[in-house]
Amino acid sequence: MNKRYGVIGTGAIGGYYGAKLARSGQEVHFLLRSAYEYVKEHGLQIDSCDGSFHLDAPHVYKSTEEMPPCDVVLVCLKTTTNGRLSSLLPPLLKPNTLVVLIQNGIGVEADVQKMFPEVQLAAGLAFICSAKDGLGRVNHQCYGHINFGNYSCRDAQCLQDVLDDFNAAGIKAGQVAYEEARWKKAVWNMPFNGMTVALNTQTDLLLQHPSTRQLIREQMMEVIGAARHLGVENIDETFAELMIKMTDEMTPYSPSMKLDFDYHRTMEIDYLYTKPLQMAREAGFRMPKLEMLEAELRFLGNQ
Repeated sequence: MNKRYGVIGTGAIGGYYGAKLARSGQEVHFLLRSAYEYVKEHGLQIDSCDGSFHLDAPHVYKSTEEMPPCDVVLVCLKTTTNGRLSSLLPPLLKPNTLVVLIQNGIGVEADVQKMFPEVQLAAGLAFICSAKDGLGRVNHQCYGHINFGNYSCRDAQCLQDVLDDFNAAGIKAGQVAYEEARWKKAVWNMPFNGMTVALNTQTDLLLQHPSTRQLIREQMMEVIGAARHLGVENIDETFAELMIKMTDEMTPYSPSMKLDFDYHRTMEIDYLYTKPLQMAREAGFRMPKLEMLEAELRFLGNQ
């Protein structure tokens, strides 16, 4: 039996995953803001390295109050706007709705759980190069797989059903222990998001220069050291090497924080840097190179 999906944040991530699910036959409802009128009239276009496609008549809405209650809600907003969830989520919730936070950073679920103590939450960790490319258009450049970590989902079968739906839609999906999933994503996010901003560059050039390649690796090892100090398992030096290899093979890419900086939007510093750095310090572990990067980002964010 198909689930009804809701997507909050129909951009590079929500637009791609939501459209793939809809194309596979799932019932998907999209929340849109500035692009609502355009997508209502013209549909949603996904330009993808895995095969482009178009949704002619997606279910689109200007507000969640107009949307039906959903079995699964994919939250794909930037964490800088998570305060809006207190009003956005309630119209979509049923007693057993699963909310999947496909967002960057550490500590996101804990803060959303405080807003909604009874709501079932899971983390969605997307490994994807994708960008919003104009009204109603998503440019999916490479990769696309996603890991799910169970934060407070009481129904294991529900989460398994979501994984099955993603895989059936042609999205490689797996389940990983929650803390492991979040910290593994941070191994890539913390070095590359901030460094592309601080040095005004893209991922490929950071790895092509020997000095910054070494620095990226050292930053990754700081994240791995913090994770292991906090008791996270299945994360070691080999994972850093895997992330570097994956990025070497990746299309030259500007991560989400670089795009936010370029377009003068608020950067996601709190969950990407401040909270994990604080957690590590409180556990007696320091990440000095990433602490310096956070300070640089705070400075640039105030310009």
